[in-house]
Amino acid sequence: MKIIKDNKFGGERPLFGLKNASIDNIEITDGESGVKCCENLTCDNSRFYGKYPWWHVNHSVITNCYFAEGSRSAIWYSDDMVMKDCVIDGPKFFREMKKLSLENVKINDADETFWKIDGLSIKNVELHQGTYPFMFCRDIFVDRLVSDAKYVFQYCENVEIHHAKITTKDSFWECKNVVVYDSVLDGEYLAWHSSNIKFVRCHISGEQPLCYMDNVVLEDCTFDSACDRAFEDCTNINADIRGAITNVKNPVSGRIVADAIGSVTYDEFAKGHDCVIETRR
Repeated sequence: MKIIKDNKFGGERPLFGLKNASIDNIEITDGESGVKCCENLTCDNSRFYGKYPWWHVNHSVITNCYFAEGSRSAIWYSDDMVMKDCVIDGPKFFREMKKLSLENVKINDADETFWKIDGLSIKNVELHQGTYPFMFCRDIFVDRLVSDAKYVFQYCENVEIHHAKITTKDSFWECKNVVVYDSVLDGEYLAWHSSNIKFVRCHISGEQPLCYMDNVVLEDCTFDSACDRAFEDCTNINADIRGAITNVKNPVSGRIVADAIGSVTYDEFAKGHDCVIETRR
């Protein structure tokens, strides 16, 4: 295996076509496409400052590295990647990839990050700022995510999430086949226009959650008092709510049970009245 160590690289494509190599303590200083069209790389304790530094690199492991603000759009079209213990300050990371795993990674500008990823696993990851991370991703597994980026998880399929704290409106829009466990979801308009969605032991905050959905399941979930007009135009609801919910509006079909329900609204725009709504006391 070739070893590249303790060096700085600038300009265009300095490590183009590299294969079967170990990279340690290097710096990509400027220019574009520092590591491109490569295979079977490990990279440790390195720093990236130039644009597009890691494109078309298959079968790679990146550890203890830093990607600066200028390293925007850094990792695209790269399959079978593992990243651990890294800090990312640049936007638009991780596009058009298959089989991507992140652990102990902090992303400080999550703008348009994780787009069209097929097979994504993340553990102990933080996302900050930016918009639309996880757009059009599928086959996602998440364990311990903290995110204040806006509009996360839109147009996603086959998602399993554990122990997340997500603060944004418009999360999980137009998604299919999602299960979220033991998480805090804080933001308006949660999961609109989605189907086959399940929340287990989650706390939900923000107005108008869970509307225009089909087949939505809640098990042992709690709602903040700001959650009004929930379940509007939803079909096939199976909601077991712990505590109170402020308001339910125009649910079409299914069953909603809670310890207390502040009010139920059915107006002239209701599309059906086949939802059973019950309180435990």
